[in-house]
Amino acid sequence: MKQLHYTFQFVEYMPKALDEGVLYVSMTYATASHQCFCGCGMKVVTPLSPTDWRLTFNGDTVSLDPSVGNWSYPCRSHYILRGNRVVWAGPMSAGQIRVVRESDARDKARYYGQRVGRMATAASEPLVPDVPASAPRPEHEVQRSIWRRLLDFF
Repeated sequence: MKQLHYTFQFVEYMPKALDEGVLYVSMTYATASHQCFCGCGMKVVTPLSPTDWRLTFNGDTVSLDPSVGNWSYPCRSHYILRGNRVVWAGPMSAGQIRVVRESDARDKARYYGQRVGRMATAASEPLVPDVPASAPRPEHEVQRSIWRRLLDFF
């Protein structure tokens, strides 16, 4: 039976047996998991990352973005998890699924290619700064380095 609502549990490790209607979230391992909300019983794993799913927790409800498309499963279910509600989306054709998968692959290649490029550039930079460590740095350089580190993290 199709679920219309779900609850959530923050866990460190995913339980061996997933309860129906529960979205399990491990922030430690950046993963969310649940039994398919169509009722087929298949385990659905959604990695949380800049190129996969994003989790939103407002203190009361949990949402995942983008939608969950179980196109490799016999049920081929497609839904959105928003505010503890399962919003059922329509079926997608093989062509539409191919377009989504190709777009996802391009997004991942672009994202991780940029990160590899940044790491390669950083590796080719000298390890010893030209300015003595005791020299004061302008305020805007300190802020930029903090923001740069945050951006590089994601």
